[in-house]
Amino acid sequence: MNKRTAVQNLDDIDLKIITLLQDDARTSTARLAKEIGVARTTVMARIARLERDGIIAGYSLRLGRDVIDGFVQAFVSITVEARSGPDVIRKLSKIVEIQMLCSVSGEFDYMLLLQAPSPARLDKLLDEIGSIDGVARTRTSIVLSRKIERGSQLF
Repeated sequence: MNKRTAVQNLDDIDLKIITLLQDDARTSTARLAKEIGVARTTVMARIARLERDGIIAGYSLRLGRDVIDGFVQAFVSITVEARSGPDVIRKLSKIVEIQMLCSVSGEFDYMLLLQAPSPARLDKLLDEIGSIDGVARTRTSIVLSRKIERGSQLF
């Protein structure tokens, strides 16, 4: 089954499991079953299928808001020289402070989200990114505050 079909075949129980696990990935199957109103074995089988189908790709750690607020975050738009995208991406992938890198349409080729522990470290990272061979120009916007934040939740 392809991924699009797998997503289209999600029912209400699947969506409830996904939503509850997005809120707290450590929720026990017994608790999920009780909240949804189905048997624990049903939840276990559903989670196994969601994992097998790639709907649930893994479980991760989310930092607390106070910790995240201690970091400086910035969106960096990047224009690259022709045919240098793969090399630039390879070099950017080694920068651990990059939280996300997306190819985008419009004036720029890529947009990334940086998270640095201090303005000084952010400054060094921006210099490092700007000096990568193939990077033609960058534009940075520092995050002042978050007005709406939904994370990676889809439902």
